[in-house]
Amino acid sequence: MAVEEFDLLVVGSGAGLNVASRARSMDMKVALFERSLLGGTCLNKGCIPSKILTYPAEVVRLVKKSSDIGVHASIQSTDFELVRKRMWGLIVPDRERMEEAAGRDQGMAFIRDAAKFTAPYTITAGGRTFHAPRVLIACGVRTDIPLIPGLEAAGYHTSETIFDIDKVPESIIIAGGGYKAMEFGHFFSAFGSKVSIVGHNPVLLPREEPEVSDQVLEVARSYMSILVNQEITEVRGGEEKVVVCRDRASAAVTELRGKMLLLATGVRSNADWLDLPAGGVKADARGYVAVDKHLETNLPGVYALGDVIGRTMFRHTANYHAELVWFNMNNKEKGELDEHAVPHAVFTYPEVASVGMNEDEVKEHRIRYFVGYSNYGDCAKGYAMAETDGFVKVLVAAENLKILGASIVGPHAAILIQSLVYLMNAGDGSYVPMARSQVIHPALSECVANAFGNLTDPARHHHEDHSSGA
Repeated sequence: MAVEEFDLLVVGSGAGLNVASRARSMDMKVALFERSLLGGTCLNKGCIPSKILTYPAEVVRLVKKSSDIGVHASIQSTDFELVRKRMWGLIVPDRERMEEAAGRDQGMAFIRDAAKFTAPYTITAGGRTFHAPRVLIACGVRTDIPLIPGLEAAGYHTSETIFDIDKVPESIIIAGGGYKAMEFGHFFSAFGSKVSIVGHNPVLLPREEPEVSDQVLEVARSYMSILVNQEITEVRGGEEKVVVCRDRASAAVTELRGKMLLLATGVRSNADWLDLPAGGVKADARGYVAVDKHLETNLPGVYALGDVIGRTMFRHTANYHAELVWFNMNNKEKGELDEHAVPHAVFTYPEVASVGMNEDEVKEHRIRYFVGYSNYGDCAKGYAMAETDGFVKVLVAAENLKILGASIVGPHAAILIQSLVYLMNAGDGSYVPMARSQVIHPALSECVANAFGNLTDPARHHHEDHSSGA
């Protein structure tokens, strides 16, 4: 088989497409490989369709909560067909435009097939073999399917298939307690499903601060059934799915029943599809592509970005990776990966947003720090909204007042956290500019500023509590 020479090979068309497009703008000859849908997970099976689902769910929650502020409203009906129409009305034309552009570009070979390394810098796909001095691996992750007796026979959905359903199930069991489980649980329960969440970890959203996890669990239990610290031991099919789970602490056995089963049980790397050893590319112990601080693999000129490197799995992070990879591919002095202020949000109810380190990570790094809290209800706007559950938590380095991390739970959390992301990337990274700034009154942004006004030394409090206890 003849080997075709290119300037750049790109595996994966999510954020990988960003790099491919930059290369084409420089008239580089590019081969782009995609075994699934052009545009990657975010466009087709992730961030974008899920937010088109969760926003209507948020409106449902607002209407139901409106009586707390003197507005007595009710939900007449929900229209899942319209939600689906709006979802695919955005996604499909977007994808078709990209496919048309890729097919029209004479300088790009778009190969819709699984790519495999056959040698360093060499990939075979679609019955052709491609070689280039530069390669980008950006093929993402997929749902990690647990080995549970009866699961395959019973049938299930994952985040890769759930968007294709054409009606809301009467009841649904969601296995998992992370971001996906909580967002889908929020949507399905708001649209009338009886939802049961069964999580393996002792807490929901285990990567968040304990206070955040506790608050989300307390509120979420008002609209769906939630079991945590569970091991699923068996799944049975039939007209209803039966999920048998055992409490990991008490060994108590519970049977959950639902018309549909959704697995949101974590992800695994897609790198195993590529035959990395044949390409001379190293993976880490978990199967993710191993990269250095420049996002370069052990092979010079071979880079990886996004979810497939197994770090911070967010599309905005992958877009940042793409900028860094493009720069490093084209400059002798390479830029370094900066992960000190990676933000994320969970669009469940209540909404969650975080950035930087959590308190346990700050302690692990042995940084002396201050912690500050502020409740939504303690500022005028929060009270006006009858927000009794929302809060802000901030962590600040005692030495230089740098913002180390922050978490927000409540309405507009994702918007409110962004001001802190900007501060963490500006000047000396401290909260001082916020302290010097006027804050619109009354607005929820006061709640963020108030958290910094409430900073305390946890080590001092721990000492005082210990002394009083003695």
